[in-house]
Amino acid sequence: MDKKAEPKQGKHTMDGSAESKTVDELEKLRHEAHEHLQAKQWHEARTAFNELLQDNHEDVDVLLGLALALDRLGDYEKMYEMAQSAAQIDPSSALALACKARALQKLDRISEATIANDQALLLDTNLALAWFNRCGQQLLQDHAEEALRYAERAIELDPSDARIWCNKALALLRMNRTYEALEAVNQSLDLDPDFLLSLETKGEILRRYARFEEVIVTMDHALEIAPDEVSTLNLMANALRTSGQFERLLEITQRLVRLAPDSPLSWDFHLSALRGTARFEEASEIIDRILEFDPTNVRYWMIKADNLYRLQRYREAVSVSEYALKIDDEYPPARRIHEKAMRMMYQQKKRKK
Repeated sequence: MDKKAEPKQGKHTMDGSAESKTVDELEKLRHEAHEHLQAKQWHEARTAFNELLQDNHEDVDVLLGLALALDRLGDYEKMYEMAQSAAQIDPSSALALACKARALQKLDRISEATIANDQALLLDTNLALAWFNRCGQQLLQDHAEEALRYAERAIELDPSDARIWCNKALALLRMNRTYEALEAVNQSLDLDPDFLLSLETKGEILRRYARFEEVIVTMDHALEIAPDEVSTLNLMANALRTSGQFERLLEITQRLVRLAPDSPLSWDFHLSALRGTARFEEASEIIDRILEFDPTNVRYWMIKADNLYRLQRYREAVSVSEYALKIDDEYPPARRIHEKAMRMMYQQKKRKK
């Protein structure tokens, strides 16, 4: 770290008992805090650094250690506070500025993040976090080639950070260098098997290769870590639908529509699960809900007609399929269901005579 304040001497009460930690105790705690950081024990590191901070609020080493732990725990507001304090105490600290930039970037304050990160690189061109930040900024702007270049520079400086390898994979994926992206994301997961973004990225790569069983295995792991992550559930739902595992798909989509009720994709997956498990009455209700999102989508009108056909409501199926053909008279699935429904409607009439 950049600047380490002198630990305070232990204070004592009137009867001589200790009121605060001694110099030796504080140094031991500092050592333990950094060990937790190295061991990726983020919660323990946060606790230890917070305890040290109570003794001295201006200890830059402690402020930055806490900022790094908070980064991994996703508490970016607090991370920003710690990094900003460190940068004010020591304006020449590149790490303080890079931590500040990281927090600002995650808080969507991109212009401020760019300024802070540029300042960090002016102070230290060999700071991996600053190059990682710059890579992330380029990914946000969809500049894949620049993002790849900065990721590779960050990896040169710190090949042990799973997040950097994941950013490299994302850049490669956007450049359609899919096999290399898979290699990079596997490297990321070798370093941190529970890194959610890498698991999702691997799932997307495997989906593009149509390796759906592997997608399901990967998303199972991701959902153990974050059971309510919508992007993970969407990847899982896509793989289950494509591989025809509709009972399991239904379990996933019931969670999806609860977590993302305003997402047409959630309801689309749920509709597939209901139809795949022959729950056509329930599917009818869902189709009407989806059509509220997208009332001119010929595919959904065709599905509604098909659903009515399966419920033996042939007259309604004819009417709905005719409406679908008004939207797109060259849509073959709508024409087929219209012909089938017409035929069954006439047969039904004959049987009633």
